[in-house]
Amino acid sequence: MSQKNIVFIGFMGSGKTLVSKELEKILGRKRVSTDDLIEAKEGKSITDIFAEHGEEYFRACEKQAVEEVSGKSDLIIDCGGGIVLDPSNIDKLRQNGIIIHLSITADSVLENTRGTTNRPLLNVPDPRAKVQELLDQRRPLYETADYSVVSDNKTIPQLAKDILEVIENV
Repeated sequence: MSQKNIVFIGFMGSGKTLVSKELEKILGRKRVSTDDLIEAKEGKSITDIFAEHGEEYFRACEKQAVEEVSGKSDLIIDCGGGIVLDPSNIDKLRQNGIIIHLSITADSVLENTRGTTNRPLLNVPDPRAKVQELLDQRRPLYETADYSVVSDNKTIPQLAKDILEVIENV
């Protein structure tokens, strides 16, 4: 396997964070989360950033996080779900990375995020309709990934195994 970064994109709740942590253990590579970088730099949670500054400000922070990690190598990068909204983010990450989309259905998103309060885009009257709307909007952007792996109804070890099979010859 090359020294290229392994970059996960996909909707919230698709398993990006959990599988990146699993692969960090298996592969011995350092894991970086764009959301964690943003929270550390801003000194507040993503929820608070959205509430205090709005989505546009958050997306600018996200772009800076991509700039920071994309120049490095041999990382596992767990990206926020909306990172694809700016195509230049994907272009930058692809320069030294393999982009893997974790595909998920709206029902699985709601199941996987049930009980969480740190998902600003779900704080709406009809979360399922909002999730489906966002999935439909983002699908063409997610489909620009180098590979797509279905994460629905899989354990994290199963998902990690599927991803390792995809990247073993890269």
